[in-house]
Amino acid sequence: MTALAPVQAPKDIFSHRKYWAARLGTAPFLPMSRAEMDKLGWEECDIILVTGDAYVDHPSFGMAIIGRLLEAQGFRVGIISQPDWHSVEPFRALGRPKLFFGITAGNMDSMVNRYTSDRRVRSDDAYTPNAEPAKRPDRSVIVYSQRAREAYAGVPIIIGGIEASLRRIAHFDYWSEKVRRSVLVDAKADLLVYGNAERAIVDIAHRLAARQTPADITDIRGTAFLRAAVPEGWIEIDSTRIDMPGPLNPPMDPYAMEGVTPKAEAPAPAKGAQAGPQVVRFIREVKNEDRCRSVIRMPAFEAVAEDPVLYAHASRILHVESNPGNARALVQRHGDREVWISPPPIPLTTKEMDALYELPYARVPHPSYGKAKIPAYEMIRFSVTIQRGCFGGCTFCSITEHEGRIIQNRSEDSIIREVEQIRDTAPGFTGVISDLGGPTANMYRLACKSREIESSCRRPSCVYPGVCPNLNTDHAPLIRLYRRARALPGIKKILIGSGVRYDLAVESPEYVKELAQHHVGGYLKIAPEAIGEGPLSKMMKPGVGSYYKFKELFDKYSKEAGKEQYLIPYFIAAHPGTTDEDMLELALWLKHNGFRADQVQAFLPSPMATATAMYQSGKNPLRKVTRASEDVIIPKGLRVRRLHKAFLRYHDPENWPMLREALRRMGRADLIGPGKRQLIPAFQPAGTGLKPEGARKPTKYQQFRTQHTGLPPAPQARDRKAAPAKPKKTARAKPR
Repeated sequence: MTALAPVQAPKDIFSHRKYWAARLGTAPFLPMSRAEMDKLGWEECDIILVTGDAYVDHPSFGMAIIGRLLEAQGFRVGIISQPDWHSVEPFRALGRPKLFFGITAGNMDSMVNRYTSDRRVRSDDAYTPNAEPAKRPDRSVIVYSQRAREAYAGVPIIIGGIEASLRRIAHFDYWSEKVRRSVLVDAKADLLVYGNAERAIVDIAHRLAARQTPADITDIRGTAFLRAAVPEGWIEIDSTRIDMPGPLNPPMDPYAMEGVTPKAEAPAPAKGAQAGPQVVRFIREVKNEDRCRSVIRMPAFEAVAEDPVLYAHASRILHVESNPGNARALVQRHGDREVWISPPPIPLTTKEMDALYELPYARVPHPSYGKAKIPAYEMIRFSVTIQRGCFGGCTFCSITEHEGRIIQNRSEDSIIREVEQIRDTAPGFTGVISDLGGPTANMYRLACKSREIESSCRRPSCVYPGVCPNLNTDHAPLIRLYRRARALPGIKKILIGSGVRYDLAVESPEYVKELAQHHVGGYLKIAPEAIGEGPLSKMMKPGVGSYYKFKELFDKYSKEAGKEQYLIPYFIAAHPGTTDEDMLELALWLKHNGFRADQVQAFLPSPMATATAMYQSGKNPLRKVTRASEDVIIPKGLRVRRLHKAFLRYHDPENWPMLREALRRMGRADLIGPGKRQLIPAFQPAGTGLKPEGARKPTKYQQFRTQHTGLPPAPQARDRKAAPAKPKKTARAKPR
């Protein structure tokens, strides 16, 4: 195995010599059938991409970007979209690919796509024609990989997309409540491509076309693969030299190569020494020139699956080693094999981003869908991506883990050309651009002031606990872009649909003015997520003071423009670190400010997120993880999660009985009543499926009937037998 090359300017992804099939030209749509291949004059596909989404040839859809990029390299690329996984035949629809199958679950993790945070099956799928559900399997990457292997044995399988990216290492799976192996192992894939995959997939395609095998491809950044052992010549670093998890109980060696073997007991502490686990300081054992051949050994899968503290430790190491400028390779034992994860890919340059987003996309769904509506497409068809990445580092979010925290920007000219293309060619365009944004609306061209500091930094966020003094927060380039875009002939309005990072926005009042006076359609959604310091510190989100400062500026500039506009804040229920008291405080804040949330979001532990490590381990991996390190309050269980959601919807009568019970238990019965300073009333309206206060408790049958049908409780027939007859006027208790 050759060592990874030191970090340097990478080869432009469009500078490769094109494959011979480039002479066949560009397809109007990447083919989804043999008939389309015949029209293009293709005998076979070089690469077949399998996706869990409908095929929309638009740069907001990952498979469209990868497909058009590979086409630009000269390869014949076919698409198998949402195949019926119950049979192998749909995977043979385009024949045997010459080079490889590329497999993804789609733009979303398939489990997040199919299930709510309460593990209920969703009734629709925004990435499917007419939002039809059940068009993709659970853990799609694994299932699709198995079927592709059955269809054509021996064809290399490359997995990628957000599902594979967030499962590249041993990870906690919320839906089965256990730690699962790397998806690379379960899918039996040859290579896994994580993060922004363009550099890696282009290199892989050209090397396979040059008749290399997947086993030869071990030096590409942003990939994961399986090996029997660490090769000779590599410097292996025990992850506990970076962050010591403390003594295990029972004492075991989490890094044993042959299973898990007993470990010698540590010597007794010296007299007078402080008891408890020892924390080892970060030690730089490896010289800078040797970094490209050093690898960090993570605790084995078997160890992290059994020990939540080791899982939190492994999660912390993974996030510490996430900066492309200083990250080292990682290795984690799975049984008798090693999952090897190379350092993250080098971000794309502005030139590469421009070329990528200006490939010949049709910008509409494939014609085979006819007049069917694809909700995800309807939402983004008039939007423009101006950037990638996010340096916010929110612990519950997967954007940073997937796209990285270094912002990749398009040029102003390229963005304007796309706006003009939408204006001139997009069917149904009425003059309104729905978004100029990305993962975050206002990180365009924001970066560290020093490349040297940026390449050596290991902070998970550039804006928490405060905005880093090394961060350039000048919004002037974004303001210029907004002004130029809205001045285009035929453009009536430029809206901003991406989330605004308001703690950054207040650093540039001129940006808030521009946003409020020209780019808001009456309501602007922002995400404080919480107001209590407990949950905010575990989310890595700013305090409510930043929200008030932004609101003051937003209201001021809206009033100056003569516009009545409102902020719509979003909050998360049941996030690690949140107590019942935190949710009560938030509910009172919502009522005081007149907010009534129609839909609420409960924390969903997505694979690999830092907050998921908190949820699984009860420890805080934002700091060094030891047996005695900070414990985190975890709202687990359906009852407490529903209570936290009920606090967010304090105004819904269906939630009042649950909230009354909770308030009494918390010693806050003073908040039950009709007063303005009280949270919920003491009475229960008719028609809510619940009996008034003071009425008899429903029977088990009545509770079952209400729970599963939504109907109000039926008369209690049992009561007529068990109790003596009473006058009709006293048969039911009156509401108070």
